[in-house]
Amino acid sequence: MFRIKRLYLYMLRSYVPLLLMTFFICLFIVLMQFLWRYIDDLVGKGLTIDVIGELFFYAALTMVPMALPLAILLASLMIFGNLGEKFELTAMKASGISLLKVMSPLIILISFVAVGAFFFQNNVLPIAQTKMWTLLYSMRQKSPELEIPEGVFYSQIPGYNFYVESKDRERGTLYNMMIYDVSRGFDNARVILADSGHLKSADDKIHLFLQLHNGEQFENLRESSGNVNQGNQPYRREQFDTKEILLAFDANFNRMDESGMRNQYVGKNMSELQATIDSVGQRVDSIGSIYARDISHSTYVRVSEYVEEKRGDTIVSMRRPEVAMATPIDIDSLFYKENPSKTRSYLTMATNRASSIRQEYEFKSYVMDEDRTTIRRHGIEMHKKFTLSFACLVFFFIGAPLGAIIRKGGIGTPLVISVFLFIFYYIIDNTGYKFARDGVLPVWEGIWLSSFVLLPLGVFLTYKAMRDSAVLNIDAYKNFFRRLRGKQQRELEVKEYAMEDVTPREALERLEPLLADCRQLTEMWKSLPAWKRLPYRLTLRHKGFDRLQARMNETIDFLSNSKNPKAIRLLNSYPYKVSPRNLAQVAQTTNDLADLCREIIGEQPKDNHPGD
Repeated sequence: MFRIKRLYLYMLRSYVPLLLMTFFICLFIVLMQFLWRYIDDLVGKGLTIDVIGELFFYAALTMVPMALPLAILLASLMIFGNLGEKFELTAMKASGISLLKVMSPLIILISFVAVGAFFFQNNVLPIAQTKMWTLLYSMRQKSPELEIPEGVFYSQIPGYNFYVESKDRERGTLYNMMIYDVSRGFDNARVILADSGHLKSADDKIHLFLQLHNGEQFENLRESSGNVNQGNQPYRREQFDTKEILLAFDANFNRMDESGMRNQYVGKNMSELQATIDSVGQRVDSIGSIYARDISHSTYVRVSEYVEEKRGDTIVSMRRPEVAMATPIDIDSLFYKENPSKTRSYLTMATNRASSIRQEYEFKSYVMDEDRTTIRRHGIEMHKKFTLSFACLVFFFIGAPLGAIIRKGGIGTPLVISVFLFIFYYIIDNTGYKFARDGVLPVWEGIWLSSFVLLPLGVFLTYKAMRDSAVLNIDAYKNFFRRLRGKQQRELEVKEYAMEDVTPREALERLEPLLADCRQLTEMWKSLPAWKRLPYRLTLRHKGFDRLQARMNETIDFLSNSKNPKAIRLLNSYPYKVSPRNLAQVAQTTNDLADLCREIIGEQPKDNHPGD
């Protein structure tokens, strides 16, 4: 009977809820980014909740390719960071379980997620994108909700400009109205002034009913005038007590037909994308061959390079045989032989012909560029079906070993690292997409650029995590740079238990040769001229310094077992690497330790100044 190991169940039970939580959080964040981007197309349109909810549902499905890799990265960092912080990962390794074996159930899970992501990209995403963009374009074309402001001109009603000085919101009355009717053009505009009025929507939702009181209407009668060039144009002035106007204003929400968006690249699956690429590519190749043949058969100086011969029922195009001339033709003499007027006409005719040929082939190149753009767009969409699945695997192999290395759980540090890595991925992915879209790079190179950049990082982090490397240990880097500068601080402490006891006399026997080496090396260094000191300062390679470094390390290792706190404090003042700059410090510390040993023994400290 097949049973899943308890370790694997523990990893799956810990990872799956965390993955779902991070996925919905990331999806919410990218959905808010979508809302912020298209908020102007939604506000003030009077859209119902069900229409907005439908748009958000399809937008959420469209944002899954952006949210899923980020969720996998964040969840992997958090789960393995928690395991490392609580020393559970250390216990697993101590039991003989490697990191790769701990990751194995999650690798299988992410592999299934990657396969599901491919089918989602191929089957679900085209439908979601088609419906989302159709809804969004329909919302953009919907007329805004009727809300005439006070004190400004309102031009959202097609063909009319409204000005209202004040409003009574309880009764819906508009006061001191000014209306410009430009529905018949600006030359035949009507101006209506009214003391008050009411504006409401008709029952059919495609008209507005306007009722005006105590006003005047000024109308241009240019259309009725027989002579449009006459200086004085007639107009009509009308005074009214009550006037009713019916305005065309479609307030309904009309959905666009999805067939137009379904034929775009965003609404096609792999088979449909490949069929479009093949058909358009075949058309480009055939048209390109026709253009190439036309260019090769073009006539120069009214003489064609090819001649056509009829062979049976077919016409064969053959290259015209070359004509050998006894003497070359002097073109300049033929050109300047005619009078100047004909010379100018020759130049004009040649310029016009070259310009017309150039415009003709520029237009043909634009047609070809549109087809090539269509091929690139469809190729990009087809490659993106695979990049999501591959990105899920890459981000898991970045997040899991990185969490095991940094050993920081919670949501703080993993979230910062995840956002940084995802921004880096998004910048590279967006750059590659634009390069592929504009034809700077081949489609497959541009779309796979981000995956190719992050894949070595995942391999490197997995390799380092399996060998317990401190590649991201900040303290290790600090100690490294301090060691380079010779300023790293030792952190020795008094040991509770020591393998061997340190006696003051034995310590003094080890310190006196070290002090003698310091004194000898100091005198030698002072005797060197400045031009000989420079190579030693640059390379820090000298036999005397190497011997002193080895003797100092041996002395420190021996004295680190001392139970005297003052001796341990003096040992911590030794530099990590001996150099001409800190030679005096080494000598002074050694002398202080020797004086401490003599004081414990009962001898009189010597008055030594080895650093002078």
